[in-house]
Amino acid sequence: MSCRDTIIDYGLRSIGIGERILPQTDFTLCQHFTLIGSGMIWNVYFGFLALCTGFFLANAVALGKAAANPLIRKPAQWFIFIFRGSPLFIQFFFAYFLFASLKGSYPIFTPLTSAWAGALLVLFLNTAAYSGEIFYGALQSIPKGDIEAADAYGLSGWSRFRRVIWPTMLRLAWPGYTNEAIFLFHATTLVYFSGFPAVQQRGDALYYAKYFADKTFNPFIPYPILAGYFILITLIIIGLFGLINRHLNRHLPQHQRKKLKIKPQVIR
Repeated sequence: MSCRDTIIDYGLRSIGIGERILPQTDFTLCQHFTLIGSGMIWNVYFGFLALCTGFFLANAVALGKAAANPLIRKPAQWFIFIFRGSPLFIQFFFAYFLFASLKGSYPIFTPLTSAWAGALLVLFLNTAAYSGEIFYGALQSIPKGDIEAADAYGLSGWSRFRRVIWPTMLRLAWPGYTNEAIFLFHATTLVYFSGFPAVQQRGDALYYAKYFADKTFNPFIPYPILAGYFILITLIIIGLFGLINRHLNRHLPQHQRKKLKIKPQVIR
């Protein structure tokens, strides 16, 4: 089988399109790259949707934690504490068995026992908690001079928040939020190694890398390929978020513009 045939047969296998039977012998580099790349579709799906939706909840949680009303502040604080204080792997595990136990009595929970919905929900809540803390820290770091200047211009309420507070909060939080986006995509590799099953072997990139490692007893081919895909994703994130960072800091003098600094995180 040529590499072109391999790509046609296995390029979209992770989403149920193409050959259903996985290679059993004589594994080629093309098969490694194609199947692991196919699994990356799910990693991108989980990371992209969780990041886009979690951004809005993170903003709400940050504002809730900064609220004077304890009925708003306390739930936001506990939300952040629970999802930042427990390992993501355990969150996947308990979420799956919670949804599985509820679907018998409440059919509405049935889709949540599948990774595409249940794991996405867990990632959405997890990244909202981490990002919410980042945005809260930025919210507390807004210079008082900016707020006083807004008051001097007669801005108040929603107008002051939209034009001064929120853009400044994003500008200050963006380098940290960029790191969170990278960590979130890396965390998607835990989905199929927790409670959520891979239906018909339609797993993510790590699922297929592990398959090749188990079959060949050689992890030094599939795992570096997997790392290469994630490095590529990381470079794309740094590039896109760097453009947004420049846009947020466009009004500042060149020497005052914060550059993105990627800090590795040992454990999530």
